[in-house]
Order: sequence, then structure tokens, then C-alpha cells
Amino acid sequence: MPSPALSVASIVRPQNSAFAGQSPAPAYQSFPVQGALESASSLRAASLQYRYRQTDEERLREELSRAETLSGIDCSKTFDILYKLGGVLMAQGRYKSAEEVIRRLVEGLQAVHGNDCIETLDAFELLGEVLICQGLYHRAEKLHRRIFNARKGMLGDEHLSTLRSKASLALTYRNQGRWKEAEELFIKVIEIEKRVFGEEHPNTLTRTGNLALTYWDQGRWKEAEELFIQLVDTEKRVLGDEHPSTLRSKANMALTYKSQGRWKEAEELSIQVVETEKRVLGDEHPNTLSSKANLALTYKNQGRWKEAEELFMQVVETRKRVLGDEHHGTLTSKANLASTYWDQRRWKEAEELFVQVVEAFERVLGDEHLSTLSSKANLALTYRNQGRWKEAEELFVQVVEAFERVLGEEHPNTLASKANLAFIFKHQGKINKAISLMQDCYTLRAKVLGPQHPYTISSHENLTAWKLEDTKLSE
Repeated sequence: MPSPALSVASIVRPQNSAFAGQSPAPAYQSFPVQGALESASSLRAASLQYRYRQTDEERLREELSRAETLSGIDCSKTFDILYKLGGVLMAQGRYKSAEEVIRRLVEGLQAVHGNDCIETLDAFELLGEVLICQGLYHRAEKLHRRIFNARKGMLGDEHLSTLRSKASLALTYRNQGRWKEAEELFIKVIEIEKRVFGEEHPNTLTRTGNLALTYWDQGRWKEAEELFIQLVDTEKRVLGDEHPSTLRSKANMALTYKSQGRWKEAEELSIQVVETEKRVLGDEHPNTLSSKANLALTYKNQGRWKEAEELFMQVVETRKRVLGDEHHGTLTSKANLASTYWDQRRWKEAEELFVQVVEAFERVLGDEHLSTLSSKANLALTYRNQGRWKEAEELFVQVVEAFERVLGEEHPNTLASKANLAFIFKHQGKINKAISLMQDCYTLRAKVLGPQHPYTISSHENLTAWKLEDTKLSE
């Protein structure tokens, strides 16, 4: 997912609110899709393969072996194959294996060309993307900043590669919940790209989509919607109505409808996207599966849990066959399926599936990856719903501490987990601890998200109600 590889953007902020009678809302749903760094042509249906893009992997490994034998490990052909193999492994969701291959590429290029040649910087960029995939956002930010500064010095501020580095840096801010910084940087990139390449250049359109998603992150749904409408109109005219980028933007526009509670509009647009992608890309293409998952989420949000469950089960089975049982997308779908069990009060089934997902994420992505921690939070909510308060509290304390360590005290995911922990304290009669923690959440959300963000308002309402309740109990 630099420009050549796979998108890293299937991480969504958690919808904190399970205690208000809503579902646990997994923090790792498939959308919004950041079309920014995804090459649609690099993704193809693979229904007959044991693993997604297995034939590509096998071919590249054979080519690598021949190139190393004939030309050695430090020749341009070997480097080119390593680059492509790293991209394929990322597309398969095998991020640790991808990192090993990409680090080998980086080390080889450094030995031959040094740190600051174009090829080495391209390899560093790919390394930055695989770090993002593993939730290593601080390391990715440091690397992308270094690449940006090197390219700016070598190529100038308005070169295509420099602008791509700046956009990648903005994406690391977005993944860390630093949405204002991401927004400012995307706006700068868009202004330059409009002037240098034109308003309808694919890169300009890509950054515009990312800017819209940054508005979405901040709860500025009308602004996000307006930008997506403009984007879809332009992409339809420039790329065509059935181009993957146009369809991706439509899917994200449906997301803004969903966020505003406009379920029917979201559902109609999601169905349209799914039907078109099935026809254009195939029923088992990763983009089609992501769109199906988001249609299922739209059913889920309308309380149509059986329909959501059936569609999620289809997606899980197809992703298992196409991508493999432990691909990030497969595990994400399993988590969303577990959440539909949660909605239907099938606590034990939800718990069993969340346990599977947590164990798999820990094994594949590590103990402190965003998806692992989000899964643990949802598992804690299933304990809560079964009245297992102590287990729920212990797991949420772990999650909060890990989020603080990995993402920082002010990250929206950290604050969402703190809010849920505050509810657990409240339900156990630990009112003072609950009020103190919710006060922290409210103060930091007002600072980070703004006073009018829905999560800030929710925190303020809960805090006010709890203080009033405590006052009455004290009288």
C-alpha cells in the first residue's frame, strides 16, 4: 500500500457506547476504505487458491531463487522481486513475513546505494506501510517523516514522490487519532496537487477522499458527506461510474449516511455498490467482500440482526477460503459476526467467537496491536453482559493501560475504553471512581474531539447524570 501495495486503512475508531444499550461496535470494521494507497488492479479474485494471491507468491519466490542464483542477492532484479513479494505478503495479511522481506530489501539497497537514493527511499516507504499494518504507528511516523524530509531535499516540495510521502505522514497522524494534524497536512497536499497536477488528477482525488475521512473521524459528517458527493461526481466523470475508486468513494459516502442515522440511504447505496462490484470485480474480490461487510453493518444498525448475521457468515466463509483463516479481514468479519450474537443476547456464542479472534490477533499481529486490543475490549463487554464484573474490569484495565502505552492518553480509542471502564465501575457501585474516570474522558474528549462531537456530548451527559445521582444518594 504505498502506491504499489495494499491499503492499510481498515482501522476504524471505536464506537464507544455499549453500555447505553447498543452493540459493542467493534473498533476494526472494514470501512472507511482509504483508497489513497490502494492499487485496485493489484487485488483480484482468488477463489481457487489456497491462500489469497498464492500463485503470485509462489511465482515470485521461484523468480527470487533464480535471480539470487544467477545474479546474486545485490542486483536490481533481486531487489525488484523482493519489493513485489513484500507487497503480495502485505496483501495476504502476513505482515510479519512482509516486514522480514522488506527489511531484507532495505538492507540490500542500503549496502549498494546508500540511505538516500530513490530506490532505498521507496523501500523505506514500503517498510513504513507494513509498520502501520502492525499498529506500530510511532515507528511508522518517524520513518515517513525521514522519507519526506529526504525526498523534499532531493526532489523538491512539489514532486510526486514528496507529496506521496507527505500524504503517508498524514495517514500516520490519522491512525494515531491526531485528526487536526492529519487534516492540515492533507489540505496542504491537496492545494499543491491541484496546482501542479490539476483538480481531476487521480492523486488529487485520492487525497480528497482521505481528507473527507478525516472529517468523518471528527464527527463532521455533513462536511465529509459534501466532500464525498463532490468526489463521486468527479470520479464518475473522470474514471467512470464503475471504476473501483468511484465505488470506494460511494461506499464511504454510505458510511457518512450511516453515521447520521440515515439508514435507508446508506442501505440503498451500499446495495448498489455491492451489486456493481460483484459484476465488475467478482463476488470474491476483497473490495466486494468489504462492501458486503459494510452492508451487513447497515442491517445491524437497523436492528436487523438476522440479516446482518447471515451476510457476515457469508463474508467470513468467503474470506476464509480466499484470504485464509487468520487474515486480518477474516478476523475482522468474525469479530463483527460475534457482535451480532452480542446484539441478540447470545452472550456465550459471542464470547467464544471473541476469544478465538483475540487469540488469533495476538498470534498474528501481537499483543498490543489496535485490533487485538479492540477485540479484548469487546470480549470484556460480553463478560459485563453476563454479570461477570470482575473479569470485565480486569480486562478493561489491561486494555486501557495498553492503549495509553501504545497510542497515548488522548487517543480516541484510549478514551473509549476508559468510558467503558467507568461504566463498569458505576455498575459495581464504585461511583467515585466512575465519576473521576468519566470526568477525565469528558475533559480530554472536549480537548481532542471538540465540545460538539457526539462522544464528548455523551460523556458530558453521563457525567452530569452520575453526579446528580451521587448527590441524591448523599443527601
